[in-house]
Amino acid sequence: MSVLMEAKSVSRVFGGLVAVDNVDMTVNKGDIYGIIGPNGAGKTTFFNMCTGFYSPTHGAIYLEGKKVSGLPCDRIAHLGIARTFQNIQLFRYMTVLENVKIGFHINTRTGILDALFHTKTYKNDEKMVEEKGYEVLEEVGLSGYAGMKAGNLPYGIQRKVEIARALALNPKILLLDEPVAGMNPSETMSLMNFILMLKEKGYTIAVIEHDMKFVMNSCNHILVLNFGQKICEGSPEQVKNDDQVRKAYFGKGRVSSGCERKEAC
Repeated sequence: MSVLMEAKSVSRVFGGLVAVDNVDMTVNKGDIYGIIGPNGAGKTTFFNMCTGFYSPTHGAIYLEGKKVSGLPCDRIAHLGIARTFQNIQLFRYMTVLENVKIGFHINTRTGILDALFHTKTYKNDEKMVEEKGYEVLEEVGLSGYAGMKAGNLPYGIQRKVEIARALALNPKILLLDEPVAGMNPSETMSLMNFILMLKEKGYTIAVIEHDMKFVMNSCNHILVLNFGQKICEGSPEQVKNDDQVRKAYFGKGRVSSGCERKEAC
């Protein structure tokens, strides 16, 4: 497999707080790459550096060998890194298709005057985003919701629409920040199958998630952070059996009467 995205010795310091400390990461094309860790481990800060919201204090992020850290967010998106956020960011009173069309904005040439006077450029762009918006919805099985208001949809479908909008950027890698947060088991299973379907279509995905069942059943490679540091990286089986990962999630324990009991660290 070829390397798509890399983080090399990446750190981020806020005043005296080290949020991310010397983290390396390698995502190969076709991966579903999981990033896990307890609350406050630095996961979202790490994603924010990958997408340009923060610049690393030390180290760098690379996409296909090209350094992207330090570039503006829109430039990074144009190069092929798209993301979703922990909280759904849809336009609730717009239709599903209109939400997805917004994702194509970086590929349009329409300016303010074009929009005001409905020039040929504006009309061509509108036709293009309409057609491509339907194509994206067809590709991910959401075309039946195209004309519905996004805010009227069930929570799990809204999350899929948000992912579809990110796909409108035609990303080389898609970063999902806690996509199943707040979902019931049925919605979680549906979204997991949705993400596995995207992998089968050739998308590369990196995902932050707290739901371990979701992570272990969808990700082929996992990075574990704790207090901003990488404590483990490997396959789901390797991560599941790693002592440092167990301690990070459950604390130090001792075996008593055949049972493991968590004690104060």
